[in-house]
Amino acid sequence: MSCNRAPETMENEMTEDKKPKKKPSAVSRAKKAAKEFAGDPDRAARKEALDRKYQDQPVMVGFHHVTKSYKLFKNDKQRFKAIFRKNVPYKQVNAINNMSFRVRKGESVALLGRNGAGKSTMLKMITEVAFPTKGEIEVNGRVSALLELTAGFDPEFTGLENIYFRGQLLGMKREEVDRILPNIIEFADIGDYMDQPVRTYSSGMKARLGFAINVNAEPEILIVDEALSVGDASFRKKCTAKVHELMDDQNITFLLVTHSTGVAADFCERGLVLKKGHAIYDAPIDDAVEFYEDMLQKEDEEKRKKKAQQKKEYSVLGGGKNAK
Repeated sequence: MSCNRAPETMENEMTEDKKPKKKPSAVSRAKKAAKEFAGDPDRAARKEALDRKYQDQPVMVGFHHVTKSYKLFKNDKQRFKAIFRKNVPYKQVNAINNMSFRVRKGESVALLGRNGAGKSTMLKMITEVAFPTKGEIEVNGRVSALLELTAGFDPEFTGLENIYFRGQLLGMKREEVDRILPNIIEFADIGDYMDQPVRTYSSGMKARLGFAINVNAEPEILIVDEALSVGDASFRKKCTAKVHELMDDQNITFLLVTHSTGVAADFCERGLVLKKGHAIYDAPIDDAVEFYEDMLQKEDEEKRKKKAQQKKEYSVLGGGKNAK
């Protein structure tokens, strides 16, 4: 019996050997590369030194095994059906996947990643615009978020009235707003328009007012999402100086999202590299930027090779008009 079954066994073993090995995911490859990159003794020493610098400071922002999932339906009709029925098919996508990290008082952290990496989703959860599907988020302190500077204004209110309105949204009492009002008016620098309805403002003027309110609201945690590029060159310079002042004089915790690694290196001591909702690499900013730029270069090279291969295969098959 064993002789009769031997060929079958051998055939099965050969078949199993012929099965192609599953290629590691892009996230797995990135994590492996990050581990190798971080293994350098000098980089490890810099990371340890930065951790020691803030180890006695309280945690201001903490993600503890956080996952944020979204349901993607085939169309709006399916999405509407799902309100009333449980068995409507959908695809679940994790914008944030089992993420854990901590930011302590006084730290300045740049979130680095391509579009879709999860940066904006993280900021929305920190500001409680969105909430995690799994895990816990801790936020300790007043948060001032420069995400959408022109959002949150009542168009019929004057600029002055909107200052008090936004102050309420930030959890401030009227007397607190009274105290910082002169600073906001001076920083916004929109002249007589302060007494005009916001609906008469240009987008640039609204952005100026929004930035002025948020940076003068005495935040303990300041979150900036590309907002440093607002306005003309003179105003951008003033915004940059104000953020540096807050970081140096008030010891705030600072989170920055930017596509400019130069801006990230200028403002932050620490960088957190993200890829498809995963925290890939956490390190001092220069090391984080070096790893991130190297990762982007490799990704772009892979895309070029893949595109060239597809073009080659298309050409071999006859391509376009010549295909039979």
